Amino acid sequence: MKKYFSKEVKIAISVIISAVILYFGIEFLKGVNLMQPSNYYYVKYANVTGLTVSTPVTVDGFKVGLVRSIEYDYDSYQGAVVEVMLDKKLKVPEGSKMLLQADLLGTVSLDLQLNKYVSTYCSPGDYLEGEVAEGLMESVEDDLLPTIAAMIPKIDSVLDGLNTIVRSPELNITLSNAARISDELRVASHQLSLLMADTVPAILSDVKRITHHLDGFTAELSQAHIDQTIRHIDEVVLSVDTLVAKLNRPDNTVGALFSDRRLYDALHHTVSSADSLLIDLRLHPKRYVHFSLFGGKK
Repeated sequence: MKKYFSKEVKIAISVIISAVILYFGIEFLKGVNLMQPSNYYYVKYANVTGLTVSTPVTVDGFKVGLVRSIEYDYDSYQGAVVEVMLDKKLKVPEGSKMLLQADLLGTVSLDLQLNKYVSTYCSPGDYLEGEVAEGLMESVEDDLLPTIAAMIPKIDSVLDGLNTIVRSPELNITLSNAARISDELRVASHQLSLLMADTVPAILSDVKRITHHLDGFTAELSQAHIDQTIRHIDEVVLSVDTLVAKLNRPDNTVGALFSDRRLYDALHHTVSSADSLLIDLRLHPKRYVHFSLFGGKK
């Protein structure tokens, strides 16, 4: 069988294929999608510290491209020229800005701020306006440091006040009192624990015994003939009412005695006369009794 390729040709083809695969692999690792059509634009920065190839380019937080290359401007010796690759479907209005910014961790990104107030667009290969966002250190220098400088005298006054309080003898007295109060609370807590352990069970036992007696008394009350006793009391009260009514009536002896004033006066007069008679009898018995050992006169 005739050989169409020699050994050298096969080796050359293998090297070429390996180089192509290596190129595509490196570009893929960089985040470059060679199968996706893109447009290239250029941005010039005076300082590109932290910016690297394959740095993402975002619009409103959405990735639309990446940095393709970074080259120093050897013509003007003023900064560097950054080539960015953007999605071909993205139309960049004129006046848009490419903002270079870094987060708190130092990660640098490019934020494309589209000018939405024009209807004309940049062409691929044009230069976009580059702008560097104010960094964290610049914000600290401009905003935070003056505020701290203004607060330093107040902090000194506060520290002086704290030193005065710390050196005050009243503070030591207060701490000693607090320690003494803490000891007293500890002792009181211990005594309360002993009281709870000794007295409370006895009290609970007494309460249980009283409750038991109350249960027995309640049971006895439930077994007593309360209704019958109440009916008997009602009958007695009715009898007393009947007796009183009869006593108040003038058609009987007792009622007449209670209601007739003349009978009362007569009885009073009779009793008075009897009393006078007894007194006279006691003082002059000879008027009423004649007694003789030999007999009386005929």
